[in-house]
Parts: sequence; structure tokens; C-alpha cells
Amino acid sequence: MKYMNKRFVRWDDIDAMGHVNNAKYLIFAQEARFLWATEEFSATMRESSLIEMVVARAEVDYIEPIYDGGRFVDVEISIEKIGNSSFNMHFVISDGGKIFAHVRTVQVAVSLETKKSRPLTDNEREFLSKYLEHN
Repeated sequence: MKYMNKRFVRWDDIDAMGHVNNAKYLIFAQEARFLWATEEFSATMRESSLIEMVVARAEVDYIEPIYDGGRFVDVEISIEKIGNSSFNMHFVISDGGKIFAHVRTVQVAVSLETKKSRPLTDNEREFLSKYLEHN
């Protein structure tokens, strides 16, 4: 299963080169990830601990520029790998079958009390497994 979210391309996302600035792709992923963690996980598990995570790594493969603001793009989320206290996410930013970028992040679950990494709970693992890519 994959989570699909639409993100609005704001006119101020466009840079001097006339396309969406490279840093904005990470914001698209961040906004979609927040909604996924709060809407999907909270609704399923009746708790919101999965939002207690930090980004340990982020990378973007830019495929094709987005030239116009004032429109929506799709952000598809799946999970590539689940570790002890971390998981790898894959975001595909696209529209109408045209892929603009692949974003990959490593998320680490943290304890709000200790501010250190913590193991994923069984509920979190079960939830993440629903979005696991099967290659």
C-alpha cells in the first residue's frame, strides 16, 4: 500500500531559474510525511507517537523540473526498510504519470523525554509494514 497526498506548488516555490527551487522538494516531502504520520497513523493506532521522529538523512533525485506554481503535485509515500529504531521512506513527486523527483529519507524514532533514539514499537512496525515496498 502507498499513501498519496496532493501538495500545492506555491508561486514563491519558483526560483530565479523559473522552476521549483531544489530545497522545496524536501518541504513537499516533509508536509506529506507530517500528514501521513498524523492522519494515517493516528487514525489507525489511536496515538500519534510516530510523529516523534527526526530526519537522519535526506536525498533527492531530480528527474524533471516543475515550472509552474499555482498547481498541485502528487506525493506518494512508501517505506523501503524498517530497522530497530529507524525506517527508510521513499517519496515520488509526480503529476499525471510524469515523475519530477524521488526523495528518500531515513527517519529515526525519538523519545520526547530523553531526546534520544528509541526502538520502534510493535504498533509502529505493524503500521509501517502496510506501506513496505515489495521489490
